Amino acid sequence: MWRERYRLAAAALAALLAGLVLAALLLTRLILPALLLLAGLVLLLAGLVLSALLRIALLMLVALVVLFVLKFVSWAIALGSGTSGGTLAPLFTIGGGLGSLLGGLAVRFFPALGMDVRVAALVGMAAMFAGASRALLTSVVFAFETTRQPLSLLPLLAGCTTAFLISSLMMRHTIMTEKIARRGGRVLAEYSADYLDQVLVKDAATREVVALSADDTLAGVRAWFGSGEAGTEHRGFPVEDDNGNLTGVVTRRDIFNAEAPETWQLRQIIKRPLAIVFEDNSLREAADHMVRERVGRLPVVIRERPHRVTGWLTRSDILDAHRQRLADASSPSRHIKIRKIRLHGGSSAPP
Repeated sequence: MWRERYRLAAAALAALLAGLVLAALLLTRLILPALLLLAGLVLLLAGLVLSALLRIALLMLVALVVLFVLKFVSWAIALGSGTSGGTLAPLFTIGGGLGSLLGGLAVRFFPALGMDVRVAALVGMAAMFAGASRALLTSVVFAFETTRQPLSLLPLLAGCTTAFLISSLMMRHTIMTEKIARRGGRVLAEYSADYLDQVLVKDAATREVVALSADDTLAGVRAWFGSGEAGTEHRGFPVEDDNGNLTGVVTRRDIFNAEAPETWQLRQIIKRPLAIVFEDNSLREAADHMVRERVGRLPVVIRERPHRVTGWLTRSDILDAHRQRLADASSPSRHIKIRKIRLHGGSSAPP
């Protein structure tokens, strides 16, 4: 009887173990595919989300590039055509778009920098205006006042200062003074203006020019010097051809050179290339041109007729203008003198 009971207990235990093994096998076959399916679904969903985010980021990048390029082109066309296209709004738009673009690229490729695209857009906007207008503090204060973000103050100072320095090195005029300069007004950006840079050549040059003919011989010119007539006291003379066109400049030293035969004409003793100065150049430019060319006198011409002499400028004329400034500074006056200043330009003479 006890043996029968042991057999029944052993059979029941074996059946229980078999059931447990079978249940484990069934659960393993069902759970593992379910887990694999769930993992696959999670990965697929993550891929879709990541792809959507990348597409959105790419779309934003393309939108910023398109906005920057189109705004810049439209603004350049508007300003180039002479219409009133505005300056502040295009500068802010272009600067903000460029700042956002650079900030997004920094976040993508240099994440360790901790760049904030919003701050980059703000700094780009303010730096663009600071570089174009050279209003450093105005740009910083304007951007800070509109956003009230203390964390953006240091980036604003750094970006606007950099833009200001680059603009000062590469641009002669700001966007606010470019039109004034193109219309003929001289815009002085120095803190203390050079007096010679405010006086035009036409106001200081000698109008009574003593010119010599290129066909004159040295013998005839030397005889003229010996006569003591008016004009023989000068040390330099412009040389003109039969049509009155300027061909060069000669000095007393060239004329009385012992190695030059008396039968030579003046055109044969002209040694150096012709150096001229325009009437609308400043005395500072004329003085610099004299130093570069190593001469002490320059023929004065107008831009419309660069081969016709209208005046004669020497170092003494420049010193006389400077002497007038010293005289005005030493004598007290209650009146303010306003001088009309014009823009210079040119190629074959001082720029």
